[in-house]
Amino acid sequence: MPRNQFERMMFALMTVLVTVHAYVFYSLYVVNGATFTSMTGEAHVLDAVRAMGGVSVLGKMLPIWAVVLIEFILAYTLECTVGSPMSFKLACKVFDPRKTHPVLFETAIICATVGIMCPSMSFLAAILYYPYQYMDLNIFTLLANWIKLVCFNFPFAFFSQLFFIQPLIRTCFKAIFRRGDVPAQTEAA
Repeated sequence: MPRNQFERMMFALMTVLVTVHAYVFYSLYVVNGATFTSMTGEAHVLDAVRAMGGVSVLGKMLPIWAVVLIEFILAYTLECTVGSPMSFKLACKVFDPRKTHPVLFETAIICATVGIMCPSMSFLAAILYYPYQYMDLNIFTLLANWIKLVCFNFPFAFFSQLFFIQPLIRTCFKAIFRRGDVPAQTEAA
């Protein structure tokens, strides 16, 4: 897919842009939606978030757009520096990219990326969304929250990346970065 550093950065940008929005939605609606609505008495999650004054990040209430921006910056940095390079190396340890069918090799990369990014981002989320306003930092509570987040996020991360996000991003990437590659048969004709 991506052939140079610029294309790798653009692929990561496209992936993180879709992924962060999906995870913020998942986190607010699926994981915490019932808690937010029961705390505020509101019927809808967005109304509950507005009634709470936003989402608590490091003990301060921030609007959803700020949460998306923070998570985007963290996820993009982590994806470019750790996730992509390590997932490719892990996939290469198991499969030879020259001898393995591209779909199988891409699936291995996706699985390795989820295995790296999900625990990493869940740990950052456990720090960001730790209930600072209610209690002092406790390492055991932080670790318990991290494990809980990994358990919530991993199935969603795995299935959404494998069956929705990565196929969508790869299709869009191929359309945007269409190569001037012409099959040999066409050139000879």
